[in-house]
Amino acid sequence: MQSNLQTYETIVIGAGHAGVEAALASARMGIKTLCLTISLDKVALMPCNPSIGGPAKGHIVREIDALGGQMGLTIDKTMLQIRTLNQKRGPAVQALRAQADKILYQLEMKRVLESEKNLFLRQGIVCEILEKNNKIYGVKILDGLTIQAKNVIITTGTFLNGKCHIGQAIFSAGRIGEPPATHLSDSLKSLGFRSGRLKTGTPPRVQASSIDFSKLEIQGGDEPTPKFSFITDKTNIKQLNCWITHTTNKTRQVITKNMHLSPMYNGQVDATGARYCPSIEDKFSRFPDKPSHICYLEPESRWNQEIYIQGMSTSLPHEVQIEMIQSLPGLDQAIILRPGYAVEYDYFNPIDLYPSLESKKLENLYFAGQINGTSGYEEAAGQGLIAGINSALKLSNKEAIKINRENSYIGVLIHDLVTKGTKEPYRMFTSLVEHRTWIRHDNADHRLTKLSYDAGLASQSRLLLLNKKRENILKLHTFLEDFMINSSHEKFSLIDTKSFHGRKSLKSLLKRPEITLSSLSTLEDKIINSLKDFNNEEITETITEIKYEGYINKQRNIIKQREKMSSIPIPKDFDFNKIKALSNEGRSKLEYIRPINIQQASLISGIRQSDLALLARSIHKKKESS
Repeated sequence: MQSNLQTYETIVIGAGHAGVEAALASARMGIKTLCLTISLDKVALMPCNPSIGGPAKGHIVREIDALGGQMGLTIDKTMLQIRTLNQKRGPAVQALRAQADKILYQLEMKRVLESEKNLFLRQGIVCEILEKNNKIYGVKILDGLTIQAKNVIITTGTFLNGKCHIGQAIFSAGRIGEPPATHLSDSLKSLGFRSGRLKTGTPPRVQASSIDFSKLEIQGGDEPTPKFSFITDKTNIKQLNCWITHTTNKTRQVITKNMHLSPMYNGQVDATGARYCPSIEDKFSRFPDKPSHICYLEPESRWNQEIYIQGMSTSLPHEVQIEMIQSLPGLDQAIILRPGYAVEYDYFNPIDLYPSLESKKLENLYFAGQINGTSGYEEAAGQGLIAGINSALKLSNKEAIKINRENSYIGVLIHDLVTKGTKEPYRMFTSLVEHRTWIRHDNADHRLTKLSYDAGLASQSRLLLLNKKRENILKLHTFLEDFMINSSHEKFSLIDTKSFHGRKSLKSLLKRPEITLSSLSTLEDKIINSLKDFNNEEITETITEIKYEGYINKQRNIIKQREKMSSIPIPKDFDFNKIKALSNEGRSKLEYIRPINIQQASLISGIRQSDLALLARSIHKKKESS
């Protein structure tokens, strides 16, 4: 007979994109880990867009992979299509976006979890967080089972007091077909955690056989096929097409005529939605002069008929959705298989967390994903990974991994959350990253893999691959520095660039924005033959380092200065009220946010340089007197 009292080292609540990364990271670091989910059939489900990556999001996936996470590896195995976005722009904003086979993605991720030796996957609804003397000791399941653990990581997504809306129809659910977690939200509130309400939504899914694809613009994938993971060898997939259509004047008429039936506009929903992922009702309301809006038709799997219509998120009544969808070119006979809907849910103020994602209120309790106010699978997965790593490190009495806004998109995301909080679903953008010329998607392994290896997650084989890559990049730099071109070279005049006198290295010529390695390769067969020793990733990263050398060096110098500030920790019990000369705003914000070091304090809006100087001096005096 199974005991009604079980014990693990770490419990992860939720098996969405944050939960699976947290559970895997913890287990792979040798921690006996339990992952609890409302449904074992919905592990790593993609309830909204069946895709991974995109601007900033693709950067996060690369960072997850560089740190030893799973998302990149799984999407490489299960993708339907992949493209590099922003190819005509600079390398700082280029990113991968893959269309996922959402069915295979789920199955593969569940297989990975079930094959991890320290990880136990169970079904159950957590109703209570158990604590004593401000320290976690376990959870209680709705069926009465008590499970003890030293750490708990909460990754509940949209399930906390979740409520779905389709027109005037309202029903309690974390997402359609799954019950919400009401008791857990109440438990957290009773422990003093501050909550709010957010909203997200999803578009209808349409039957592929009811669409006239001949009227749509085809959007294919990239060849050769790119990959997310630095350790994926090859991605041999037969890519599927996506398609593009646009809303029409009839679409506008249908929506504006029925706007009063939208839960977002008739007062039915008062939760805050995502600013940068608006519903179709929002688009027509906020941009009345825009004649049409683009829509992408994306297959959800090779194994079903469902087509996701990106750009048509809605919570209008089902019958209105039918009329709206059938107003699109190519979809006049379309059959809706699943209606779009909105879901509102509880989230908890991330200012109550340390940068490690551990709670300031309860020791050994971590939060990750949409519960912190973020949107997106990638943002959730990045947080889950860091929470999993840090919870494991704490059990070993080690410091948290040094992920910050100077070395990663994930660091920027977490820093923004714990320093500024959020009152709307937080989405990551490249524009939020100050050092994006250095923090690129192509060099995530160079920035983060050694950090993760030292923390105990990234494998030695991954580190060896990184070292080999860096060795080859250095060899390529040397080759480009040593190979000289004479100004009198007979083929140089064919390159569209200014002439020069004497001799120049390939590296110095590549610093000219108009010159590419491909154009220089036409000068000598020796150049072409030498480049065969390097793969595309090594060549791309080398060229980027050469062309943006000045910008990269400038950003790295700024980073070094900020790292000095981060070396001045602020004690947890520091009394800011004792610094009499602090500005009133500075004192108020320091007390509210309670930064962990001078660097975090310096990035809080309203903190003056004089406040920082006073703070640093006070910390130094306290250290000397102790």
